[in-house]
Amino acid sequence: MEDPASGGNISHSDALVAGESSRGVQLDYQAYQLLHWGFAVLPILAGLDKFATVLCNWSKYLAPQIGGVLGPDTTMQIVGVIEVLAGIGVAIKPRLIAPVVAVWLWAIIINLILLGGYYDIALRDFGLSLGALGLWRLSQHFESSTGHSREQSS
Repeated sequence: MEDPASGGNISHSDALVAGESSRGVQLDYQAYQLLHWGFAVLPILAGLDKFATVLCNWSKYLAPQIGGVLGPDTTMQIVGVIEVLAGIGVAIKPRLIAPVVAVWLWAIIINLILLGGYYDIALRDFGLSLGALGLWRLSQHFESSTGHSREQSS
């Protein structure tokens, strides 16, 4: 095989590595898309449910030190608006908003620790924050400087 860049030949093993590398990029892009759209859609749904309370009574997860300022219902509605905006932001510009989502999740963890008794959910949210940071890192590779996702050929 000819290597157009060097004018020399590419060995069969180098060609296999190049093929595997291309396949690896495709798999990385699939992971990026899963995180991108998961961190876009799910916060929007959770944020809207802060108004509808179909999934649960979200106020039970609110520490009194935080909910006491504006009242639990108003606080959760503000949280809902923030989550909807975060989801929209991730959909449009994950490289910018994914780290914000990670920090938001850390704020939720602090709230849960203040509340006490929901350490399992705090641990889950820490895992989600790692996913948001993973999305941020992948978006540095796959998101163009214009904010649009760079297409990966199959």
